[in-house]
Amino acid sequence: MVKFINSDSIAQASPMPSPLLFDSVSDFSEGVARVQTKSRIGYIDRDGALRITVADANVSVALGYADSLAVARAGDYYGYLDRQGHWAIEVQFRQAKPFSEGLAAVQGGTKYGFINLLGEWVIEPQFDLAESFVEGLAVVKLGDRYGYIDAQGRSVIPPSFRDAWSFSEARAVAKQDQQYGYLDPTGQMVIAPRYDGAFSFSGGLARVRQGSQFGFIDPSGQMVIGANLAFASDFAEGRAAVLVGDKWGYLDTAGALAIAPQFDYGADFSEGLAAVQVKGRYGYINRQGDWVVAASFSNAGPFVEGRARVQVDHQWGFIDPTGHLLTGPGFKPLDSQDTYP
Repeated sequence: MVKFINSDSIAQASPMPSPLLFDSVSDFSEGVARVQTKSRIGYIDRDGALRITVADANVSVALGYADSLAVARAGDYYGYLDRQGHWAIEVQFRQAKPFSEGLAAVQGGTKYGFINLLGEWVIEPQFDLAESFVEGLAVVKLGDRYGYIDAQGRSVIPPSFRDAWSFSEARAVAKQDQQYGYLDPTGQMVIAPRYDGAFSFSGGLARVRQGSQFGFIDPSGQMVIGANLAFASDFAEGRAAVLVGDKWGYLDTAGALAIAPQFDYGADFSEGLAAVQVKGRYGYINRQGDWVVAASFSNAGPFVEGRARVQVDHQWGFIDPTGHLLTGPGFKPLDSQDTYP
């Protein structure tokens, strides 16, 4: 049976409210989630109330809020919306990334630079590619090499790598020749390039690939879980999804199976729950492998700020950690005020 969040008393015997469903949604961030029905875009709160409507009907894409601003596209260019749904930074960029640590990577003309929350250039466009700031540093590309800059635009780690990732837990994946290793924030290669594939540290461990097999290392480069896994995801909340045969289960940080392989697919844990698939339907389990939300959805995302996006037939809504779907009017109160295609 489908359950709904409903604050009405049962004694009132009011009609069961309909689930709040949209054509597309995004995860919650800063207390709201982007929702879209046809061309109408807005943001709802955790109770399902519509809090922000995008004022410009030309907006076709909008992302989640970061530093109280949301990337949005109108036509072929990007700008940033404020918390009222109006343009805080006018549409003008060919590409734009969400704000992080007070700065956003944007493409002005053919080059990338960084703007502040007022839309002012802090680091002038000069890079062929730029990623968001993480742990005080941002990956930038000059020509065919990657390096790192600080928030003042100064080169901290010169662009000398064939590939480079953002820092996570004071380590960053970097590629030299055809192998991957890990940098520290000073640019020292503290884990030598010896892996065919490498991924960011999470929970004190990093997933690495040797040939076609996956394993996990610690920040010193010591192999903690041997590279004998056909496939594994990164650790999240002390669990890593692993593929054993044709079923997914979960490892603990010691490399033992904490949840036996039994699922057709297993996603990462978030806020104590993980979306898993059985027989074409998704539900949620806890860290012990117990079912918390029955497998009844066509698709499912992670829990963020106490809510998870789920697909019901061909539409999307949100559930709470008990599996109750949010209810509410959505865009209906606005339908009588104006018309959107």
